[in-house]
Amino acid sequence: MEKHIPGPGHVPGPGHDAVDAIADQWAAVRPDLDTLPMAVFGRIYRLAAAMRAKVDKAYAPYGGMSLGEFDVLATLRRSGEPYTLSPRELTATLMITTGGMTGRLDKLEKAGLLTRSPDPNDRRGLRVTLTEQGRSLVDQAVGAGLERQRAALEAALTPDEAHQLEGLLRKLLATTA
Repeated sequence: MEKHIPGPGHVPGPGHDAVDAIADQWAAVRPDLDTLPMAVFGRIYRLAAAMRAKVDKAYAPYGGMSLGEFDVLATLRRSGEPYTLSPRELTATLMITTGGMTGRLDKLEKAGLLTRSPDPNDRRGLRVTLTEQGRSLVDQAVGAGLERQRAALEAALTPDEAHQLEGLLRKLLATTA
């Protein structure tokens, strides 16, 4: 494995970022460590946080919706007509706690973007349904979010590089999930 070790008198050059600085510091105090994984995942974490902020800004004009709330509406929309799922199905899809889901559902229901009703097949269950207002809002918001994501890709990568990155991330995710 190739180690990320700066040479003597290493001076950060163009393209040297905060993740490089962290890896350089570790390499200086623990030269036995291969810091490549730290560099890769550190950038993934920082990229995810930066993009979350950009996408949250894109969703804000749509009723102050956060990414988490968008995810609920988008999951219902993607489920197809009649745009209805159980809270358990939503929780499993979005990988959040039931308490977190309840908070999101409360806010979205209060805003008129979804409804909760008894499950006709389970006396103890509920069904969550996207309203027409919710469908219209999520259809607009998804375009705004995608535009922010597209702009970030196009600012840094060629179309071929973006496709290559997508494939590499899929491969990495498949082995870590």
